[in-house]
Amino acid sequence: MTSPVLAIDNLVVRYPGAERPTLDGLTLSLSPGERLALVGPSGCGKSTVARAVLQLLPPGSQCSGGLLLARQDPSRLRRAALRQLRGEAVGLVFQDPMTRLNPLLTIGDHLGDTLAAHRPRWQRRQVREQAEALLERVGIQAERYGSYPHEFSGGMRQRLAIALAMALQPPLVIADEPTTSLDVAVAGQVMGELTNLCREAGSALLLISHDLAMAGRWCDQIAVLDQGRLIEQAPAQQLLTAPASPLAQRLVAKAREREGAQSPAPLPAAALLELEELRSWHALPSLPWQTRWLKAVDGVSLRLQPGETLGLVGASGCGKSTLCRALMGLAPVRGGSVRLEGRNLLSLRGRALRQARRGIQMVFQDPLACLNPQMAVGEAIADPLLIHGLASRAQARQRARELLGAVGLTPPEAFENRLPRQLSGGQQQRVAIARALVLEPKVLLCDESVSMLDAEVQADVLALLRELQQRLGLGMLFVTHDLSVASGFCHRVIVLEGGKIVEEGPGARLLTDPQAAITRALVEACPRLPSAV
Repeated sequence: MTSPVLAIDNLVVRYPGAERPTLDGLTLSLSPGERLALVGPSGCGKSTVARAVLQLLPPGSQCSGGLLLARQDPSRLRRAALRQLRGEAVGLVFQDPMTRLNPLLTIGDHLGDTLAAHRPRWQRRQVREQAEALLERVGIQAERYGSYPHEFSGGMRQRLAIALAMALQPPLVIADEPTTSLDVAVAGQVMGELTNLCREAGSALLLISHDLAMAGRWCDQIAVLDQGRLIEQAPAQQLLTAPASPLAQRLVAKAREREGAQSPAPLPAAALLELEELRSWHALPSLPWQTRWLKAVDGVSLRLQPGETLGLVGASGCGKSTLCRALMGLAPVRGGSVRLEGRNLLSLRGRALRQARRGIQMVFQDPLACLNPQMAVGEAIADPLLIHGLASRAQARQRARELLGAVGLTPPEAFENRLPRQLSGGQQQRVAIARALVLEPKVLLCDESVSMLDAEVQADVLALLRELQQRLGLGMLFVTHDLSVASGFCHRVIVLEGGKIVEEGPGARLLTDPQAAITRALVEACPRLPSAV
C-alpha cells in the first residue's frame, strides 16, 4: 500500500495565550495524487494546518499528536533538514503574498534563489531559463523578471507565489487561499496549472479555501473544519449537493444564496464622488532619453452617489487597485480630477487636504500587510482617532470595542489585545474593515475586502457594510474579482481592462448578457455550485 504524503493523527495546536486549542484532535491524510479541499468558517483552523505541517507556528505554541510529511516528522528535524524538507517535499502558497515576498529582491531573484539553493549544480543560465519558464507558466511575461513585488498587482504577486511553490515540483502542494486576489479567469488558469502539476508529478494537493464552488471544481474530496475539528468529509459532488452536517448545510446554503442574488436598485442623487478622466501612470525603467509608462489607470470617469455601491471588476492587473490607491494619494496621478462633494481633492494642499481625505478610507486587499504587526488590534482601530485628535484615549478605546463587536469579533475584550498574526486571515480582514470605518468616512474603498472570508462570514460582513451604508449615506467603490458577489451586492458594476472602462451596467445584466470580451471571459470562468439533488 502506498504511504500517504501527509498523515495527521489527533493533532492539537494551541497558540500562546489562547484559551482553547486552534486545532483540537485533527486527523487527516493525503495520498499521492489526491486533491482535498479544506473548508470552514474563518478562524476554524484551516491555515493553522499548513503552519503546523511546516512548523511555522509562532514561538511558544504547543503542538502534540502525530504528524508525518513525506514519512518524516518535521517537528523532530534540525533546522537545515527542515529547510530542505520545506523546499522539496512540499510547496506552500500563502494567503497573503506581499508579506511573504522580500521587497528588496526582484521577481527573478526570488525564483533564482529558490532554484539555486536546491539545485546547486545548475549553472546560472539554466536557473534563469527555468525561472523565466515558471513565470510564463503562471501568466507573467518573462520581461518582468527584473521587476519588484511592489510593481505587481495583488493578483500578479499571488501568481509569483504559486510559481515559487511549483518551482521544485514537490510531492505535496498546500495552497492556502491561492486565488483570493485573482479574477475568476486567472484563478481558473492558476488552479489549472496547480492541478496539472499534481497530475504530472503524482503530487497531492491540499487546497485551503472558503470558496465552495472553487473547491468543488478542482478537488475530488472536501473536508469541513469547525473549531479545529473535522466534522465532515465526503466526495465534492456529494458534499455540495447533499451536505450532512449543520455547518456544511449552512455554508452551502449561503453560497447558493449568493449565486442567486440580484443587484439592488440605486436611488438617483447628486454625485458624492466624481472622477473625470483620471490617469495614474507609473514610469518604467528605460533609457535616460526615453520615458516609458505603465498606464495602470488611463482616463477613467465615474460618478458615485450617496448610499450607492459601485463595483469594479476586471482581470488581475487591469487597474482596479491602482484606481483606489490613486484616490487615497498612494499612487501618482498624472491628470484628471477627483471631486468629493464638489471639492477637487487634487487642488488641495496641507491641512485642508488631510481633513478632506478623512472622507475617503480604504479596506486594503492584504490585511496583514496594512496592520502594524507590533500593535494590538484594539490600538490599531483606535489609532486614527488619536492621530486626527477626534477622541480621548479612553473614548477611542471604547469606539474600537464597539467596532470590533460590529464586525463580528466578539466579545471585543477577547480580541482587542491580540496581535494581527494571532488572528486568522478572515479575522484580520474584519479588523481592517473596523479600522477603515472608525473615522466614519463618506466614501469607502473596498479592495477585495471580503475575498478572504468564507461564504457565511462574507454574507455577515456584506450585511454590516450595507447597514452602515444605509445609516451613514456611505458611498462604496467595491473592488472584486467575483462577479457573483458584485452582482448581488453592488448597484452598478464597471468592468476595467487596460486601465479603461469597457463595460458598465447592473451586475445581474453583466452576468446574463455580457457585451465586452473580457466580461464574457470572466463570466465563463466563474465557478458555480452543482445543482442540488
